[in-house]
Amino acid sequence: MLHKELKPFPQNFLWGAASAAYQVEGAWDVDGKGPSNWDQFVRIPGKTFKGTTGDVAVDHYHRYKEDVQLMADMGMKTYRFSVAWSRIYPTGKGELNEKGLEFYDNLINELLKHKIEPILTIYHWDLPQALQDEYGGWESRKIVEDFTNYAVTLYKRYGDRVKYWVSLNEQNIFTMLGYRTAMHPPGVKDNKLFYQVNHHANLANASVIKEFRKYVPDGKIGPSFAYSPAYAATSKPEDILAAENAEELNNHWWMDIYAWGTYPKATWNYLESQGLAPQVEEGDLELLKEGTPDFMGVNYYQTTTFEKNPLDGVSEGTFNTTGKKGTSQDTGIPGVFKTVKNENLERTNWDWNIDPTGLRIGLRRITNRYGLPILISENGLGEYDKVEENGEINDDYRIDYINSHLVAVQEAITDGVDMIGYCVWSFTDLLSWLNGFQKRYGFVYVNQHEEGDHDLRRIKKKSFHWYKEVIDTNGQNLTK
Repeated sequence: MLHKELKPFPQNFLWGAASAAYQVEGAWDVDGKGPSNWDQFVRIPGKTFKGTTGDVAVDHYHRYKEDVQLMADMGMKTYRFSVAWSRIYPTGKGELNEKGLEFYDNLINELLKHKIEPILTIYHWDLPQALQDEYGGWESRKIVEDFTNYAVTLYKRYGDRVKYWVSLNEQNIFTMLGYRTAMHPPGVKDNKLFYQVNHHANLANASVIKEFRKYVPDGKIGPSFAYSPAYAATSKPEDILAAENAEELNNHWWMDIYAWGTYPKATWNYLESQGLAPQVEEGDLELLKEGTPDFMGVNYYQTTTFEKNPLDGVSEGTFNTTGKKGTSQDTGIPGVFKTVKNENLERTNWDWNIDPTGLRIGLRRITNRYGLPILISENGLGEYDKVEENGEINDDYRIDYINSHLVAVQEAITDGVDMIGYCVWSFTDLLSWLNGFQKRYGFVYVNQHEEGDHDLRRIKKKSFHWYKEVIDTNGQNLTK
């Protein structure tokens, strides 16, 4: 649809940015915090870029007031952050750590003082290592009870002030990279276990949403899903079918459970035929239906294009974690689908497709299938940023990226999509998991690198001032 005129962004639209505890906080063993799975995983040689860790990250734990003041300078309406589970329960359960609870009290209060709406993510990948050691973490159904108790602790402590909550961040990514590719903790390659782990995460997600209704009845909660809409490589029916397979296996498998509490039938039948379907126990399906969300959180970075993959075709490829453009390899599931480069799209240095129209397509697909409001909980550009001799960081490429994606959001609003807000990933530069500090996402440059000592000073990039104007004008200044 080509619109002669676009509807304005809603007056209460939440313009914001996002982060994750492990990637920004640092203070990994300070004030009673217990070790997480990431604290251990990054110490395995060769797992991260130049051995970088989140021990210090960008020291948000000690500099949160400075960072929130920068958010206030920008005029941000919302800030999405995650709580480190092992900062609250050092061993995942049992004894509470009051110092950890106080940190998030202070952060929330500081945000509210500056009229910034907090969005609290309960889980953003950092599992207490003690639970991994005790029963395999997400590999056991025991995680449901422990995760629920942890979430209820947060509801009781912060529910009077925090009204927007994200239950699980990118469940599809932390289960896939943890149990299919071994790129993330616990570093396992077991396809059957992957689907079982994912089922446990679904149960945990539904459980904490169900409990949320009791403790924060005036709040809103939903998961954040890493959505990559599927395209067919050609108009050949076999390629279109491959793209349908990918949409079902890679997207509906999660979002159908979130919204309806049911697994998509074709995917279930396929997994059952392969001996991969998870074990479902009595009461599971009832719980999944009782824990449906108020909104769908969407982390959008790119679309993926697919073609037919024969039974003896491509399986495991490689991800680009180096920033050397063109080093990623196509992946697939024999007999189901295979990824292929989309020649119609530009790519980043990490081989991520740049496709703002794909965001609009994805938002419409979610709206038409699930009828839920949508919060874009992440969208942004990771690139190399350079500090000029005059101290400026001219990241026009980031401005162009965010501008084009915001136009796509406005087009989706005009199409009829119910949008809550838009959180750029990220506010400050941060530790990019496997990519270290070389891959920068923030509006605020942080003087932190892989080698040597650095002062962690904050510098506003050109995009900082641009986004401030976007917020000030409620998106009226976007370049169409």
